[in-house]
Amino acid sequence: MLNITKTIFVNKTELQETFIRSSGPGGQNVNKVATAVQLRFDVINSPSLPDDVRERLIRLAGKRMTEDGVLLIEARRFRTQERNREDALNRLTDLIRKASKKPVPRRRTKPSLASRQRRLDGKRRKSRIKRMRGPVSRGEE
Repeated sequence: MLNITKTIFVNKTELQETFIRSSGPGGQNVNKVATAVQLRFDVINSPSLPDDVRERLIRLAGKRMTEDGVLLIEARRFRTQERNREDALNRLTDLIRKASKKPVPRRRTKPSLASRQRRLDGKRRKSRIKRMRGPVSRGEE
């Protein structure tokens, strides 16, 4: 059981781990041992996630989401399978935690009187500068 928040728990059976060869650090070991982890989590069919969290998670996942609704996380930062597995699980829990937070609704506000005055003063100043750039008039000759 993967403990995400006080109310959200993901069963480990819902997660699929595949080990693949990793590029990057590891020396000759890189060509022999599959240390990178591909973690798959079926977001669409998961009974663990409430509907609102599921929708936000799909939006947050972006390109990491497949067409079938499976979240794919690749972890290849470390040299060992175990540390990459922990990294993938941590990234999944962070993503679900972020999706579980409800966005704060935006309150519409009006600009203050002072800010409107500053804006108009700036416009007047800019207008005066541009007016000065006009053609030079020939005075009395």
